[in-house]
Amino acid sequence: MRTTIGRGLVLLGLLAAAAPATAQTPPQTSPQTSPQTSADSDHLGVQSCAGNNCHGAVQPIGASRVPQNEYLIWSQKDKHAKAYAVLKEPRSLRIAHNLGLADAEHAPLCLDCHADNVPPDRRGPQFQLADGVGCEACHGGAERWLGPHLSGEDHAANLKAGLYPTDQPLPRAAKCLACHLGNDQKFLIHKIMGAGHPPTPFELDTYTAIEPAHFVVNQSYVERKGRPNDIQIWAIGQAVDVKLRMDLILNPKHAPKGVDFELSLFDCQACHHSMNDLQWQARASTGLPPGRIKLYDATALMLQTVAARVAPDAAKTLHDHMLALHAATAESWDAVKREAGAVRDAANALIPALQGHNFDQGDAKAMAGAVIGSALDGGNLDYSCAQQQVMALESVVAAMKALGFADDKQLAALDEALKGLYAAVADDQKYRPDAYAEALKAFKAKLPM
Repeated sequence: MRTTIGRGLVLLGLLAAAAPATAQTPPQTSPQTSPQTSADSDHLGVQSCAGNNCHGAVQPIGASRVPQNEYLIWSQKDKHAKAYAVLKEPRSLRIAHNLGLADAEHAPLCLDCHADNVPPDRRGPQFQLADGVGCEACHGGAERWLGPHLSGEDHAANLKAGLYPTDQPLPRAAKCLACHLGNDQKFLIHKIMGAGHPPTPFELDTYTAIEPAHFVVNQSYVERKGRPNDIQIWAIGQAVDVKLRMDLILNPKHAPKGVDFELSLFDCQACHHSMNDLQWQARASTGLPPGRIKLYDATALMLQTVAARVAPDAAKTLHDHMLALHAATAESWDAVKREAGAVRDAANALIPALQGHNFDQGDAKAMAGAVIGSALDGGNLDYSCAQQQVMALESVVAAMKALGFADDKQLAALDEALKGLYAAVADDQKYRPDAYAEALKAFKAKLPM
């Protein structure tokens, strides 16, 4: 099913990925810091993982606990492996020239997300920037953890040695969103998009699946890392996204300068939409009139949706501060910062509740209904909202499949209905809210009772 969804996401232009996650005991960390990141360890290069007796095998050797084909999946199917090569393409060269750069393949501005751009003194003899976003870009520099890993130590020992905990939703969300959204060190500002770089919409659980995932959730995986729960992964990803967006708003580098302000903090489609087709309609969740650009709020809307199920009081707090944040954009940047800080705190406070909640069959049904209701009843039919709603529903369906909440016939029907949803949001310039609403109704009709 998720291979089919991946094809739909290609139509969306969603070109990247993430890694695995679980519902096991969460690490005590916040999104901006993660345990044992091996930040000071040397990066040895992907060849240190690529041996046919390690992760470059066609099939498992002996009693291996993993398929051992992880390197092959990454190198042959994962866009992360091609991220550096993209920088040599004509489009990238044009973007670089538009930004006043000689090229893209040597510019830190580009390399920081298109490669594992660690300082030269931390690059081992087999390390190559041309490998793109390689193993250690996500799993951490291998200098310290490779030895215990090769010796057969358990997962906990590898983590202690510095392996990055990509199996945990919270640190994985922080790792992925560092590039797919940004942080205080790297951020896809509007100037870069104006030069030709596409926007980077992201959702943690869906991108995990379309990376494609180079892990298998079997009994060994569950024993070592816990059983992943797609709804939880989705929910935590939304919370971290909202928290980091507020961090970007609060970053002094992005404060307005004269009449110029950082437009990438706002919703692209608030300005970049067809002028021939009427798309705008009032949204109670923003309170904004026509003609006003709005801050990107699609992930905050999804976070409110899941919070209403898990922590209703916190959901109300988040809702109220998001309304106030939208209103603040017509007042002053000081008002924006005040409300952005409150939204950030509300999102951060929700993370422990999401980590500790065991999302079950009742939650899956409730989340599907709430996401659909947000659009059909709540009028949240903006293109950005629709993108996130579709990926949220895909995560709910994935949970139904993985946890046995639907039979094969029901899953096949939902798969077909999801195709219709992805088709409805395939092109932002041709997006029609009424057609999307009809696709949502068709999906709703296929949900198990």
